Amino acid sequence: MPKPVKYAVFPVAGLGTRLLPATKTMPKEMLTIVDRPLIQYAVDEAREAGIERLVFVTGRGKASLVDYFDMAYELERTMEERGKSMAPLAPSRAGFGELLTVRQQEPLGLGHAVWCARHITGDEPFAVLLPDDLMVGKPGALKQMVDAYEKLGGNIVCAQDVPREKTSSYGIVDPGASRDGATEVKGMVEKPAPADAPSTLGIVGRYILQPEVMDELSAHETGAGGEIQLTDAMAKLIGRQPFHAVAVDAVRHDCGDKAGFALANLALGMADPDVAPKLKEWLGSNG
Repeated sequence: MPKPVKYAVFPVAGLGTRLLPATKTMPKEMLTIVDRPLIQYAVDEAREAGIERLVFVTGRGKASLVDYFDMAYELERTMEERGKSMAPLAPSRAGFGELLTVRQQEPLGLGHAVWCARHITGDEPFAVLLPDDLMVGKPGALKQMVDAYEKLGGNIVCAQDVPREKTSSYGIVDPGASRDGATEVKGMVEKPAPADAPSTLGIVGRYILQPEVMDELSAHETGAGGEIQLTDAMAKLIGRQPFHAVAVDAVRHDCGDKAGFALANLALGMADPDVAPKLKEWLGSNG
């Protein structure tokens, strides 16, 4: 039985330039899909998967992410005095000691952001969730990955088939044998040109990693885009530890760009019984 995954790292220091000007003063992870911010969806997914420690790798201007999970004394007191239910606020309150933060002072890449959490995760396996990759499924994507990890051990990445012309936007898996939704990872390439991609199996927004990846990230080797890439560090563990790509039963919305953000609001709005009738009415009259 592999060591349980109790830590999740949320790299939330990014600038969100694809969503400017909305992200000029607001973290992209605080942008709302229907009635809750992106970070709430990611935290809910982590909690469902059994995560006990939420590790936010933040940067300048990201204080609202931490404040969101704090108590809101004035709001809560006013709601109590007016007899309003506190249930809507429950998911947005972190338990004592549940939320930990560490600072990434420079945007040096996803690998560097994950490495910044090394003193918190220590010698424990940990998950990584990218909140702007909104994964909608039941059970959640990370819970499905944890279930696979308990059988396979080692390292697990979430992977989906992507259009070949878009391989340059993803880490791409060089696949081995597949069984029960899990594919052996023989190699990985960060953002290859379509002609050079070993497959169209792209890594998306969710990882379960062994602590040894931090040793590889400590070298601070730069890769694609001149950044410290998580994919490059993970690739060095292949052959030393079990490594699999898992195809989860979930719909992915890339909320880091305008089209994906708008589509996510539409899709989750249509799934909300209070919102769907108005959307259907509007779509029917404007179709």
